[in-house]
Amino acid sequence: MAMRPVDCESYAMKVKDLAVLVVLGGVALVGYDKYKSYAADETQAQAVQAARPVRQAPPPVEDRSWIKSDATPAAPGSASAGAFKCDGRTHCSQMTSCAEATYFLRHCPGTQMDGNNDGEPCERQWCN
Repeated sequence: MAMRPVDCESYAMKVKDLAVLVVLGGVALVGYDKYKSYAADETQAQAVQAARPVRQAPPPVEDRSWIKSDATPAAPGSASAGAFKCDGRTHCSQMTSCAEATYFLRHCPGTQMDGNNDGEPCERQWCN
């Protein structure tokens, strides 16, 4: 039985390929180990966060500081000079009654509450 000559180049290529595979396998093993510890840390952090009570923001408080306290709504037709005071409001959305809107239209300058100029303010909201 005669032995065949060994091709050195082919053998060297196989050894080199095997070495590359071993190195890549080692890198993959180290990378997976780091990923596994990172995933465990994330899971633990999520569990700790889930155990904490969630802080909720307090409910919003409606700011009504712009409303004058002395402008109390009166019954329609009973608007006296002392019941209301010109305080800069000019639109129907700022009024609280038909009487208040009528007082503002008659006594306060610059109001924009009578679109058709018939002397009756806020016909869609208050004085209908």
